[in-house]
Amino acid sequence: MSQLKISFAMAFSGISLMLSGCAAGPDYQRPKMESPAQFKENKGWVQAAPLAAPDQGDWWTIFGDETLNALEPRVASANQSLRASYFAYQQTLALTDLARASEYPSVSVTASSTRSSSGGTATTIGTTGTSTVAAGKTVGFTASWVPDFWGKVRRQVEADEASAEASHDNLLAAQLSLQATLAQDYFQMRQADSQIVLAQDTVAADEKYLQLTQNRYAAGVATKADVALARTQLASARVQLAAFNVQRPQLEHAIAVLVGEAPSSFSLPPAPGLPQPQAIPAGLPSQLLLRRPDLSASERQVAAANAQIGVAKSAYFPVLTLSAQRGWRSPVIHDLLTAPNVFWSVGPSLAETLFDAGARGAQVAQSQSAYQQVVAQYRQLGLQALQQVEDQLAALSALAEEAQLQQEAVAAAEESLRLATNQYKAGAVSYLNVLNAQTASYAASNGMLQIAGQRLTANVALIQALGGSWETGAQPAQASVAQRQ
Repeated sequence: MSQLKISFAMAFSGISLMLSGCAAGPDYQRPKMESPAQFKENKGWVQAAPLAAPDQGDWWTIFGDETLNALEPRVASANQSLRASYFAYQQTLALTDLARASEYPSVSVTASSTRSSSGGTATTIGTTGTSTVAAGKTVGFTASWVPDFWGKVRRQVEADEASAEASHDNLLAAQLSLQATLAQDYFQMRQADSQIVLAQDTVAADEKYLQLTQNRYAAGVATKADVALARTQLASARVQLAAFNVQRPQLEHAIAVLVGEAPSSFSLPPAPGLPQPQAIPAGLPSQLLLRRPDLSASERQVAAANAQIGVAKSAYFPVLTLSAQRGWRSPVIHDLLTAPNVFWSVGPSLAETLFDAGARGAQVAQSQSAYQQVVAQYRQLGLQALQQVEDQLAALSALAEEAQLQQEAVAAAEESLRLATNQYKAGAVSYLNVLNAQTASYAASNGMLQIAGQRLTANVALIQALGGSWETGAQPAQASVAQRQ
């Protein structure tokens, strides 16, 4: 037995050294991706003052909203979609371990007890006959190993490791997407809170205008048509308020699901007012390709597809199997483990497919085409990432200018309403003038809130397009859910 162990160990060590220098298929090289020297739309949306960098990954802290700061970490710890992505990542780790196990020998043990009969009929009372009854006890150990001469196992391990890394990056991308969605929903809810306050103020003002118009009608200085117009304006304002009261709870429910809580047990108090958008330096396009987790995941999928070409090509080469067996066989158990009952065997076997009607060639062609497919997808995703950054930079630049113009419109509309109200009280104009000024003032103020919300939504979208961080060389933070067991 010791000689058998030594022979098998020497064979294992010698072949392991031989395997270190060969592996079928091409070695991986990252596909080249062209990127411009700078973002086209970066002009006009520049950093006015140095921006304090948040903790790595905690990009939402730049808005200075304590409620948002408390909500965002709950996405990583409690969101069920993210938890599902985490266990998908764990599956890829297990597949990598499974592939790596094929690099080593397997050892098994068997034990059996048999009893058999052969020959004539067994002897019974009044009947004679002959029969042979045999019994056997066997205990044996078997070891086998398929040396990875052509790198099939190593290429499979390489592919599975790359797939696991892609799954991890997809987990980070999912976390970033969910956190960005939470921030956008939260800012939309804050916008709705502000619009509710504006609508409530409008309703209160319209109630006063209706009372004023009714008083003037009773005094004979206003018409019945003026009263009807005032009532119509008040009813319209109440309808608008009701619409915002529908939108606000829907956003609150969406936030509850994102943080892993039932909507019925989750509530956020109204918080009118919106923070100012933050100027985020976009950096260089070449840096973007290294920061975004979805791009990193796509690149790892390219690496996995490249390794699969090697797996397919290894099928052209013969398979060598080294096996050894040692055991004991005896008809009775009390002398089973004695020298006369020992049996053993050791030796290699070689297998090679001589004809497969082109199956291996088709498999190689399929793996090569799959590689070209994921390379194209990787490059397309890179172009889309550049587009998303350009889109948000352009949106933020345009919205900043629009906000400034809208602020001027709000001031003009409020002044127009003030003048129309004074003229109406003085009897110089009809209520129609006031109605038009009211409509214009409300539309301008509501438009200002909408633009403010759009700017924050675009701000968050830019951060997401940049990969969740804008520091040179920064990488996304590890998903908190990925640290749970």
